Amino acid sequence: MNLKNYPFYIQATVVLFGLILLVYALSILTDILIPLAFAAFISILLNPLSQRFERLKIPRPLAILLSMLIAALVLAGLFYFLSSQLSQFGDALPMLKQKLMVLYGDTKHWVTAKFGVAESKQDQVVKNAIDKSASMVGQTINGVLGILAVVLLLPVYVFFMLLYKSLLLNFLYEAFAEENSKKVSEVLAETKTAVQSYIVGLLIETLIVATLNSLALILLGVKYGILIGTIGAILNLIPYLGGIVAIALPLLIATMTKDGYSTQIGVVVSYLVIQFIDNNILVPRIVSSKVQINALVSIIVVLLGNQLWGISGMFLSIPFTAIIKIIFDRIDNLKPWGKLLGDNIPSRHKGELWHSRFRRKAVSAK
Repeated sequence: MNLKNYPFYIQATVVLFGLILLVYALSILTDILIPLAFAAFISILLNPLSQRFERLKIPRPLAILLSMLIAALVLAGLFYFLSSQLSQFGDALPMLKQKLMVLYGDTKHWVTAKFGVAESKQDQVVKNAIDKSASMVGQTINGVLGILAVVLLLPVYVFFMLLYKSLLLNFLYEAFAEENSKKVSEVLAETKTAVQSYIVGLLIETLIVATLNSLALILLGVKYGILIGTIGAILNLIPYLGGIVAIALPLLIATMTKDGYSTQIGVVVSYLVIQFIDNNILVPRIVSSKVQINALVSIIVVLLGNQLWGISGMFLSIPFTAIIKIIFDRIDNLKPWGKLLGDNIPSRHKGELWHSRFRRKAVSAK
């Protein structure tokens, strides 16, 4: 059945119905698909290291285990660094709590003097906000348990995906007609390159942003600058939204530990400069060189990913969209959609071209 032979409203209905079924299935199978998706990306990232070990005549299972062990050691070093910084932060919590209460009292007096809102009403608003936050504790615990489940399943999935790599690839080749083997090969090669470039680029970008954040906060005299700068860089991994959230923590610490507002202004200016460098230099040259998705589509898919799979969806949305674009670019009927997702902006749209041709014909007819 060729869908193009039917009226547009039938085509649109079929496509819309298919999208609804797809989103429903993705939503229902969240707990299964999220670990598999992360495992697939990690497998692609670790595959070159595993292959290098295999070229040294190391058996594939052992090569995979060695690759996973190296990745685990790197993560353990990162967690050790963050935990050592957090221990210093924990020692200062009583002092920060006391200063926060003083700041809260001063803010209440200022709001009462400026806007005439009674302090009792302000306390009630804060109490309601705390009660609502408390009601989310159960959801947070469930989220943490879900993350633990993902962490426990990830190594198993990654190991078997790397072990059965040849089997999975052969399935993809045999699932399509032999005349499409070249297109399948191109899609797989570009997908591997795009995912590896994106993940490695993100890691390099995070390291650079963490260094810039930490240096800026240390020079401004903000306490726990290394910890806050590193947390800000990790939050920056959440596209477009993490950078906004990351600036709140240094502002809060600066407000509680510094007098006046010069430090806060310095923090805002420094983070804006770092964000400018990140968005205009680091991301285009390091992260987005192989993931050619335009900014509008990136924002939309990040928000859709958050709505579907939460924070995990925000991380996975851009590389998944890049893979979809690679596939669309190889299928004739879907090439317009691939162009829509891409970042190549034509100088003129086809409507203008047709209009200019029509005008030339009209002038020549006269």
